[in-house]
Amino acid sequence: TMAENLAHIAPPDPDGKVIRAMRQPIHHTGGITILKGSLAPEGAVVKSAGFDESVFEGTARVFERERAAMDALEDGTITAGDVVVIRYEGPKGGPGMREMLAITGAIKGAGLGKDVLLVTDGRFSGGTTGLCIGHIAPEAVDGGPIAFIRDGDPITLDVTARTLEVDMPDLEARKEGWTPNPPKYTRGVLGKYAKVVGSAAHGAVCG
Repeated sequence: TMAENLAHIAPPDPDGKVIRAMRQPIHHTGGITILKGSLAPEGAVVKSAGFDESVFEGTARVFERERAAMDALEDGTITAGDVVVIRYEGPKGGPGMREMLAITGAIKGAGLGKDVLLVTDGRFSGGTTGLCIGHIAPEAVDGGPIAFIRDGDPITLDVTARTLEVDMPDLEARKEGWTPNPPKYTRGVLGKYAKVVGSAAHGAVCG
């Protein structure tokens, strides 16, 4: 019954108040945190509610699109301490900024939900759990830093400081001669969408 379900939860000091003063919040931090840093100059989004630790340090495992990351997870080559980087899943690169729910569920199912960080220029839904950062901007197809990350690059997340950093001292050298991956669609609705959609940092609007 509803009463039985409610008996098993511990709400934060119920006092009967629904609308509270700013000086008396139920929680002092929100469930979503906007990050910035060398990996996300225009920002990224993390659902920080449920994080046990505010800092994660790991090394990059880079994948072009979600399917490649799923294959690596199924092969057992993603391990604790990895930062799974999935790129070319943003508004333009996807195109359409698909939801990365499958890979997050697979990481959790493999028992790595608290030991592997996932960062992507794709997006997540409210059902996502674990260490997941999305909406990284600029996205890979626009030449954002995520486009130049290589396997082994150190990446640091600090939720308290609201930062997402990658150690790439040779970034400018990596940019030389770079071209983005070719688009999946060049014609039709998706081809047109990929050409006119803007950055996730500004709402991924077309115009």
